Amino acid sequence: MQNVEPIWRHVENHQDDLTGLSDRVWGMPEILYGEYRSCAEHTATLREKGFTVTEEIAGIPTAVLGEAGEGGPVIAFLGEYDALPGLSQEANIAEPRPIEAGGNGHGCGHNLLGSAALLAACAMKDWLAETGTPGRVRYYGCPAEEGGAAKAFMVRDGAFDDVDVAITWHPAAMTKVDEAESLANTRMDFEFIGRSSHAAAAPHLGRSALDAAELMNVGVQYLREHIPQESRIHYAYLDAGGTAPNVVQGKAKTRYAIRSTTLSGMFALNDRVQDIARGAALMTGTEVRISVMSAVSNMLGNTPLEEAMQKAMDALGGVAFDAADREYAAAIQATLTTEDITSNYRAVGLAPRQDEPLCDYVVPLENRGTKMLGSTDVADVSWAVPTVQARVATHAIGTPGHSWQITAQGKAPAAHKGMIYAAKVMAATGRMLFTDETLLARAKKDHRERLAIEPYTCPIPKDVSPPLKPRPAAE
Repeated sequence: MQNVEPIWRHVENHQDDLTGLSDRVWGMPEILYGEYRSCAEHTATLREKGFTVTEEIAGIPTAVLGEAGEGGPVIAFLGEYDALPGLSQEANIAEPRPIEAGGNGHGCGHNLLGSAALLAACAMKDWLAETGTPGRVRYYGCPAEEGGAAKAFMVRDGAFDDVDVAITWHPAAMTKVDEAESLANTRMDFEFIGRSSHAAAAPHLGRSALDAAELMNVGVQYLREHIPQESRIHYAYLDAGGTAPNVVQGKAKTRYAIRSTTLSGMFALNDRVQDIARGAALMTGTEVRISVMSAVSNMLGNTPLEEAMQKAMDALGGVAFDAADREYAAAIQATLTTEDITSNYRAVGLAPRQDEPLCDYVVPLENRGTKMLGSTDVADVSWAVPTVQARVATHAIGTPGHSWQITAQGKAPAAHKGMIYAAKVMAATGRMLFTDETLLARAKKDHRERLAIEPYTCPIPKDVSPPLKPRPAAE
């Protein structure tokens, strides 16, 4: 592998500023298209670092793009900064202690994700200028990954049409190249409209929307017996119609998450769930209104890019944690179950190890463990352009995703080390695309061949808009 130390040096030149950015974003946890302060911090950093900035990408107020360089291929680094509800948590302790009861928290490490991607973009910008290499680097600040599918809306709007390759990462317990396995996912709302009445005096005049929602749930439960093993269907009540049992509920609303390993499989499941909802409405004499809230595709891999990123990881070695990092991680592990910890090893095809609070090595590319059965809107970018993603250790082995433990570790020294490591891996991968004449061509060929098997269809209907939140009033 060519010498990558120059690109690492450029990462180190900016690492203090971007570590500070990750901590500031951690302190302002915003969710689902409400990431105004976090986006403003990223926008200000882009301007400070000399990028040309375009705001409100795809009409989304909390999406931003920064670009630098001239000519050549366009390499994009994808960042995120959204948080999760109900995961407010004090930092750097090993017990649940919310800062705000019921408040939001960075329980998936996206404060680190966006900051490292921007750090990689800064290093790439400086390296292009220093070497005079033709090419452009972009940073995409993307909101609402946690269920809002912002990148899918951005892809649908053409935001990646002239990008050659996209590179990103995600905080993790283990350091490895992502296996590019995820589930396509539709979030679909079912609103039942009936007729209210007195449940005792005139039950025959009522048409229960709540009954319809309940019957739909029963029907979907029977459907689960007849779907592919790795598909998933979950639901939540958004509106149960009221709290009075002596009233026939005239309205009810549920949201379903429908997941499959392929886009075509998800579309087929969507149809079957909708048929069940219509049947429930017919049985109860109610009306059902069906609408898509958001949707994402399954990840499309890219072998040449994955091999290139593995070379970058192997050249760098694992994340260099110290004794204090391990001590805190061990305290976090004490709050976990044995199953939590062993599942992380099995997910990457390794036998469980004792007394190993942090992963300070690189898992080989050929290791394959249990499949990742979550969903991400990075997947839609992977159908639009060749895409590669790293997983980098930032927290204790066994830490469950979307947990208070992730939030607690979100600005610990170990998390900062992993964040900087991720930026170096992404920047080195980007550098290879500019210096290896064949890598970009092979990545594009691999992408074309995968699309030939199943062409891309955006899972979000054309008439669906992102559920934007209004800008908060100035304090």
